[in-house]
Amino acid sequence: MEKKITYSGTNKRYHTQNYFLRHKFGGKVIKVSLNGGFTCPNKDGSKGFGGCTYCSASGSGDFGGNPSKPIRQQFDEMKDVLGRKWQGAMYIPYFQANTNTYAPTERLRSMFEEALTFDGVVGIAISTRPDCITEETADYLGGLAKRTYLTVELGLQTAFDKTAAAINRCHTYADFLDGYEMLRKRNVNVCVHVINGLPGETEEMMLETAKKISRLDIHAVKIHLLHIISGTEIAKQYERGEFEALSLEKYINIVCSQIELLPPEVIIERITGDGDRRTLVAPKWSLDKKRVMNGIDKEFVRRGSFQGMKFLP
Repeated sequence: MEKKITYSGTNKRYHTQNYFLRHKFGGKVIKVSLNGGFTCPNKDGSKGFGGCTYCSASGSGDFGGNPSKPIRQQFDEMKDVLGRKWQGAMYIPYFQANTNTYAPTERLRSMFEEALTFDGVVGIAISTRPDCITEETADYLGGLAKRTYLTVELGLQTAFDKTAAAINRCHTYADFLDGYEMLRKRNVNVCVHVINGLPGETEEMMLETAKKISRLDIHAVKIHLLHIISGTEIAKQYERGEFEALSLEKYINIVCSQIELLPPEVIIERITGDGDRRTLVAPKWSLDKKRVMNGIDKEFVRRGSFQGMKFLP
């Protein structure tokens, strides 16, 4: 059977989140980043201290809400801004900063249930660590998934434990699989977050991470570039010359090769990230997001390739 581009209504040669949401809900759907004021087990001493070496002071939620404000206020403020551009849009509250299941289930229930009552909301997205999924949490999320469109984003970053230890991730690939399996047993949609360009990782290692997640029953993937943020431990390593940031050309090549390995039905929620120009040390080319995305589109055309072309079931 000849392989072809299955999930695309534009020039994109991969299954975009915009395409999926428009077909599922019949219109424009916007994710609204919120900050629930959570922390992480490798910040508070439960697993470690200092957090991941790349993590910003905001817990990688630089464009999320202000945690000092109630989540309804955060949502309304963002909705007011976004609604001017997309009138009649629908919304997905996205709990992004830090680890959003690292709390008692009752606190999670109170916050997530409130978010579902906001005007125009059609689902919810929750970013977390795989080692912060308990059986009790998974039971609640499984019930939530029966009532709304739920995606739980698990931060894997890399399938290599040596890299994970070097970035102070404080969990293993086996821990990731445990969290993933608890969620999938309850039919919860899982989005896997990976980072390209971590210190010590070769292109072959980044592709191997993509191969491993391609064998799982996942709903979506987020592919992120390592942003070297001032004030972080990884910025100090970079400034000491301990590793090099990826070039734009190499990043584009790696992303296209990763997407070729993924099943065609998996949603590609992200292929690059938004850096805060006030704190970004490197790579500066990442600030031109349009250039990065256009480069990926052009590389797929140059290869005559698309998502899933090299996927092996």
